[in-house]
Amino acid sequence: MQDRFKFRQVRVVFFGLCITGLIGSVYSTRGDGGGPRYFAVVNARIVTGTGSVIDSGTVVIAKGLIQAVGANVTVPPEAWVIDGKGLSVYPGLIDAGTDLGLPKKEGSESTPTGRGGRRTAPSGEIAKGPEDRPGTSPWRVAADELKTGDKRIETWRNAGFTTTLTVPDGGIFPGQATVIDLAGDRSDDYVVKAMATLPISFKPIGAWWGFPDSLMGTIAYVRQVFDDSNWYAQAEPIYESNVTKFERLPYDRTERVIAHGGGDKEIILLPANNSVQFLRGLRLADEWKINAVLYGGQQGYEVAAAIAAKKMPVLVSLKWPERDKDADPDAEQTLRDLRFRNRAPSSPAALAKAGVKFAFYSGGLSTPKDIFKNAKKAVDAGLAPDAALRAFTVDAAEILGVGDRMGSIAQGKIANLMVTDGDIFNEKTKVKHIFVDGRWFEIHEEPPAEKPGDRKADSSLISQPRASANGAELGR
Repeated sequence: MQDRFKFRQVRVVFFGLCITGLIGSVYSTRGDGGGPRYFAVVNARIVTGTGSVIDSGTVVIAKGLIQAVGANVTVPPEAWVIDGKGLSVYPGLIDAGTDLGLPKKEGSESTPTGRGGRRTAPSGEIAKGPEDRPGTSPWRVAADELKTGDKRIETWRNAGFTTTLTVPDGGIFPGQATVIDLAGDRSDDYVVKAMATLPISFKPIGAWWGFPDSLMGTIAYVRQVFDDSNWYAQAEPIYESNVTKFERLPYDRTERVIAHGGGDKEIILLPANNSVQFLRGLRLADEWKINAVLYGGQQGYEVAAAIAAKKMPVLVSLKWPERDKDADPDAEQTLRDLRFRNRAPSSPAALAKAGVKFAFYSGGLSTPKDIFKNAKKAVDAGLAPDAALRAFTVDAAEILGVGDRMGSIAQGKIANLMVTDGDIFNEKTKVKHIFVDGRWFEIHEEPPAEKPGDRKADSSLISQPRASANGAELGR
């Protein structure tokens, strides 16, 4: 009798272990955020971002990547299924220039810095020349300063943006910009490419008693920084190969960072918003032998052919020029300003016609609604909707050096997707679901005020997985 009881105990324990293993296998599909890691969007219109459209197809997501996409795709039994009938799947949108996720700092990063990264004294020590390294901190990396509590992250994500180029501000060389995805448990989870671009500003930072205090002085200073960094890049390996023969190299933090970045052909962002700035940027990029991308882009309609001849990509700000709201209504406006405001939204169409690769960025716009409204202005001014979509997706990804992993719906790419109930540029279209790195977010509209007797309808489009997983909940 005792042996039989022990045998029953063993069977119960074994059965319990089997059940535990089965449940564990189901829950192992859950990501760090508490949600499953296998999804399938079925019966949906799939806009791949590369020009092809699948009228009724399936996208399978597995462990953060797109596992399969097509009209005839087998759905894995462990996948949570979203019925996409009447819905469209797009690549997640990319904002190619914003300060999303960065804390606001009061002047601390625009303070001139000394050689080797030493900041000047707050008492007002003045930069007197290039060797003082004014407004220069290329060792700053946006990835190291991300604050995931920025409420705009959720706002951008809910509108369909899954990725941004987050750019530090302040000074001539403010720091390294970072490509981030807009979801994660910690700030580290957001980072896709930590040192993606090195932005440069030509705005003078010195007063009349400091350096540089003019556009000419700023450009001369940037030229000197690149010359110094190129020298360091050549001198360092020579010294390291025979340290007993050559004098020790002086340490300069700026030279070291830029030299090492330049060796990897890091993308350098140069400002160019009007025709003069465009031509200057093209010339300086050649002179400095850098892998340059121009940003601003709003007067591209005047010099599109010259940009195309140099095969220079452009980031176009969607914050179209407009009259200052506080301006005197009776003040005269120049014909040049009026023409610029009128024609700026036509620049993307002109760039596209000339064959220039470009991407859109928010440029300080405060809401995604304004981003879409201004993108629609570009479409109304002649830009093809397909080209506008590329500027938010595949072209943006390629310009930022991450086209191998995002920007389109293709097998093996990061599962950054948005699911909508209509065309992306229709103002009535609503985002229903977002995937960021394979994490699922269901977008809920603000519910209307309920009337007495009204019944709440179940709006969920998510079905249970085909394998039994009673009790499993979808989490963010």
